[in-house]
Amino acid sequence: MELTGAQALIESLKKEGVELIFGYPGGTVLPIYDVLYKEKAIKHILTRHEQGATHAADGYARSTGKVGVCLATSGPGATNTITGIATAFMDSVPLVVITGQVATNLIGRDSFQEADVTGITQPITKHNYLVKRAEDIPTVVKEAFHIARTGRPGPVVIDIAKDAQVKKIKFKYPDKVNLPGYKPTLKGHPRQIKAAAKMISIAKKPVIYAGGGVISAGGAKELKDFAEKLNIPVTTTMMGLGAFPEDHKLALRMLGMHGTAYANYAIQECDLLIAVGARFDDRVTGHLPTFAPKAKHIHIDIDPAEIGKNVRVDVPIVGDAKQTLKDLTEKVKPENGKHDAWIKQIDEWKDKYPLKYKKDKRIKPQYVVEMIQQVTKGKAIICTEVGQHQMWAAQYSKLTVPRTWVSSGGLGTMGYGFPAAIGAQFGNPDKIVFDIAGDGSIQMNMQEMATAVIHKLPIKIAVLNNCFLGMVRQWQELLYDKRYSSTNLCNNPDLCKIAEAYGAAAIRVTKPDEVKNALEKALKIKDRPVLIDFAVAKEENVFPFVPPGQALNEMLID
Repeated sequence: MELTGAQALIESLKKEGVELIFGYPGGTVLPIYDVLYKEKAIKHILTRHEQGATHAADGYARSTGKVGVCLATSGPGATNTITGIATAFMDSVPLVVITGQVATNLIGRDSFQEADVTGITQPITKHNYLVKRAEDIPTVVKEAFHIARTGRPGPVVIDIAKDAQVKKIKFKYPDKVNLPGYKPTLKGHPRQIKAAAKMISIAKKPVIYAGGGVISAGGAKELKDFAEKLNIPVTTTMMGLGAFPEDHKLALRMLGMHGTAYANYAIQECDLLIAVGARFDDRVTGHLPTFAPKAKHIHIDIDPAEIGKNVRVDVPIVGDAKQTLKDLTEKVKPENGKHDAWIKQIDEWKDKYPLKYKKDKRIKPQYVVEMIQQVTKGKAIICTEVGQHQMWAAQYSKLTVPRTWVSSGGLGTMGYGFPAAIGAQFGNPDKIVFDIAGDGSIQMNMQEMATAVIHKLPIKIAVLNNCFLGMVRQWQELLYDKRYSSTNLCNNPDLCKIAEAYGAAAIRVTKPDEVKNALEKALKIKDRPVLIDFAVAKEENVFPFVPPGQALNEMLID
């Protein structure tokens, strides 16, 4: 079958099961868009910005477990995807980002809308390609999807020269990949698993520390089986939210800078820390030399580069989280009542230091999150922007299943949540999708309201509007003597009017007793997005809070 390079690209994407592409057209990708014009099997979603397209593909990937795909033109189109690519890279999200490039005879000549996309994205991709020959397109696509979704997932960029898109080739999609240098280790070494089992058998105060790698591997059931068999409490990173049910008696919930006090105390007192699919980042560890000072460490991760990177590890296990947890669970032997005293201590901390806030006549942001949890019965996909609202969402959403939390963790990308919610809604049309936002973050990609309206997406955008860049203001209050330098957003536009101008519904809420009714009203709107502008307490802070450079047990609890 003879096809142009552009046709070969689309046929290759179909072979990989792609159903959606988020993108924005331009000169160097016109051959691809011309093929998409008549394509029935793949739906193209026109966003209003390439960053929005990349975040939408990311939200689609996180909420479905599939590879997200986006498409942009060369030069500024491609560079507009950079923040989205870096966001996905930091959080190990499988993306294939396709960009156009100027014709091969123009590369390196500072041609119109030329940018060295492969050079720019090399540090923030799992792999990238510059395709100059149409004949290479099928093989490159096959390899790109394999690399993006296997091992530790991540984004892959395919930059395709315009002349490669129009040249005709004999199309044949490869059956398998041939990548001799890429062989992710899936099964943990039996000797290391045996050593871990022995260490677990003598521990008196163990804690499981689970990260996003558990969700990527589809290992939530194996994590629960492992924890229940040995009666070991589980704390999760922000990226691991949903990997372990937060209503479970063994749940410590999130740890770290804004984690629960009882999770942080447990980390500091444990004698064994079993890390699974987590990377010991600074927001988790606090002051690294004082992190888990009494503990030995078992670290399970599919990426060998993460093991020993930040903390000394006693038993390293390179392998897939799901498979390794399954193997470890079979190897360990429970002892009845062994950890009862440890669980009792943790229960005392839970009673003494619960997540709490003071209610008054103002709308408290924590209360809004609690009401979202209540009216959705905990069944919504929660997307967030970045800031205080993100931490309140993480603390009060009580997530119980994987892939219901979509948030930028490693990069902390403001403007991420709304376009990610668009991707999540496309990927999960029968589910309720909420974007919990701040008044600063929502304005960074609010142009995607047009995308949501055109496609009649019933996304609910809950803006916790405190007229500040809230998290930065909190640090200025607590660490800089309330010198609020450039964080006051007192001249915010009317967000409801902006939403209505795009054709969305809008609700303004100013009193606590209006919160629940507004949310219930929003849930009844099924044919368009709804922005709910909550006028929340302006100087409410997120607690607990571990100040930078402090140990976890030196947190400010309230």
